[in-house]
Amino acid sequence: MKAIVQKGYGAADVFELRDVPMPEPEDDEVRVKVHAAGLHAGDVFTMRGVPYLVRLFAGWPRPRTYIPGFDVAGRVDAVGKDITRFQPGDDVYGAGGGCCAEYVCISEKTLLPKPANLTFQQAAAVPTSGLTALVALRDAGKVQPGQRVLINGASGGVGTFAVQIAKAFGAEVTGVCSTPKMDLVRSLGADHVIDYTRENFTRTGERYDLILDHGADHNLSDCWRALTHQGKHLPNSGMGGLGFVLKAMAASLFVKRQGRPFVVKPNHEDMKALNALVESGKAAPVIDRTYPLAETPEAFRYLDAGLARGKLAIIMD
Repeated sequence: MKAIVQKGYGAADVFELRDVPMPEPEDDEVRVKVHAAGLHAGDVFTMRGVPYLVRLFAGWPRPRTYIPGFDVAGRVDAVGKDITRFQPGDDVYGAGGGCCAEYVCISEKTLLPKPANLTFQQAAAVPTSGLTALVALRDAGKVQPGQRVLINGASGGVGTFAVQIAKAFGAEVTGVCSTPKMDLVRSLGADHVIDYTRENFTRTGERYDLILDHGADHNLSDCWRALTHQGKHLPNSGMGGLGFVLKAMAASLFVKRQGRPFVVKPNHEDMKALNALVESGKAAPVIDRTYPLAETPEAFRYLDAGLARGKLAIIMD
């Protein structure tokens, strides 16, 4: 089968299209014929090999036939002997690894039937970014109706989901983005939109119960100034880098309003909760661009430049 293989660490030219062996599902896995794969910021970290922690699973000192892509949508091709929820021919989507390929094997625990109201491309854009937004707001932030929530980086993959999910939880939402992306953020339901090229949200005098921060473009102390007395600042590194997360982690030991970085691990229960929001129309993926499999390096260049509005999808011919 055809797959995108990462041959080193660095810029997008580390990827190349190769013929690789067809994967065989383990007893608890489903083999999916891929129709679309979603990309997100974490894929860029693996491409660069920085922070070095990502090399523990991609390969050290060089990748071990590493295939990028954590999100997939497609049709079940084969199932392991312990699989009870799916059978060949089912349309599915979910989170796994090695999804920029014609076929991929995924654990049954992180797969769900594809929502009828989504295309394969849309479904592939949901899992990782949608789960990150859900866990941040529901679990780490504990958002309640009527609270004021600010999403810094509201036009990105996680940010577009976070705006919608925060609204679904009954919050008053302010989105922060650049000038060309303001209309998009408004269309997602944001009550207020701040253009960061013209205004600094930490200096407006407004106070928020929660700041979900993908930007890493402000000092932590400035963010705390924009919080209510019981408010919380949640860092999500996105394209901001590991330094931002480490500073926030250290500060959380001493500052009550500084939330610790959170870890999202795909699981069946969270996938079902996210799926319910998607099927009800309360959270919909935003896809900026699609690329055929052979042009995956171009997709990574665009993603690495920080230009994407929402998500990018890799589609099969």
